[in-house]
Amino acid sequence: QVQLVESGGGLVQPGGSLRLSCAASGSRFSSYAMGWYRQAPGKQRDLVATITSDGTTNYADSVKGRFTISRDNAKNTIYLQMNSLKPEDTAVYYCKGSYFIWNYWGQGTQVTVSS
Repeated sequence: QVQLVESGGGLVQPGGSLRLSCAASGSRFSSYAMGWYRQAPGKQRDLVATITSDGTTNYADSVKGRFTISRDNAKNTIYLQMNSLKPEDTAVYYCKGSYFIWNYWGQGTQVTVSS
């Protein structure tokens, strides 16, 4: 069983930056594929970025060049550095961990981009 806890959300002006963190409990974290997803009100949950156990990354087209996903296996933590934020980035951001058939989700953290 793995527990994921996100932090770092908040209110930021357009063009600003935020860094989200997702801390994982449990063992085998380095073997997990991890990812960030987001869900805006009334919309489905969409992939933002993923990172495999060997560090390969993948991004949604809408965030390429602005967001960076990374992981620190020594701290059992992944990060999402978000730069040049836009109002359309406003959503609840969720962390997801995957290992074989198992998937785990965090509780989410709100990101609001507004002036």
